Amino acid sequence: MKEYKIIKKNFWKKDDVFEDLLNQYSREGWSVKCITHTEGHFSKALLERDKNR
Repeated sequence: MKEYKIIKKNFWKKDDVFEDLLNQYSREGWSVKCITHTEGHFSKALLERDKNR
């Protein structure tokens, strides 16, 4: 079974802060399934991992 999480990038934060957050979740077993953007800026990411890991 899979579990999902949506994370949002604060509009005022830089992209490298969002990248650090994605890397932190990656170390916890999450993988990025989809990233959305508005006006050329990343805004949300859908993460997935195995629930029974």
